[in-house]
Amino acid sequence: MPKGSPELTAARKEEIVNACEQLYQTMSFKDITLKEIGAVTSFTRTSIYNYFQTKEEIFLALYEKEYDRWNEELIAIFEEHETLSAEALADLLAKTIANRPVLLKLLAMNNYDMEANSRPELLASFKRAYGASMQNICRLLGKFCPQMSVEEKQNFIYIFFPFMFGIYPYTSVTEKQTEAMKEAKVDYVFQSVYEITYACLIRLLKTR
Repeated sequence: MPKGSPELTAARKEEIVNACEQLYQTMSFKDITLKEIGAVTSFTRTSIYNYFQTKEEIFLALYEKEYDRWNEELIAIFEEHETLSAEALADLLAKTIANRPVLLKLLAMNNYDMEANSRPELLASFKRAYGASMQNICRLLGKFCPQMSVEEKQNFIYIFFPFMFGIYPYTSVTEKQTEAMKEAKVDYVFQSVYEITYACLIRLLKTR
């Protein structure tokens, strides 16, 4: 780690993560290199190694940032409402997911490789943000669905969080994939992120 204030180190890490996020809007994980990231930042590829040892660590930091952003939205729902019907809660939660396209794209990646190629302390920091999202969902269920048992809340978590991994592939279909499905005669009906998420949430919230 180079010498400098904690504030400077944090700022440079943030710049690297923001550069990665910018590239990830139009490029895939495999096409983004440290050289590409360095070209978007104010310092060289070699300097990046002072802050992140691998490309996977940069993506893990972006992943953590996305969970932090989602947690802010979940906390806002909790604080801004006294009561919510199942339909209203499903609507608000689905909107928070629709607001996080980068998170959904990251969820569709091979998380095993990303985590395996990151240092333990960075992985632990990411897991704290991930765990906080589960806790925030449980808080929302506790406040707005007080009739749900502990087991029912756990079942909600164990179904909804794995479901999130599949949202991006089902809602971001390329022209090539669309043509292939037509040729294969697969009856595919496009749904938006909001639509597919709301449908899942309302079923989970009303199946009690």
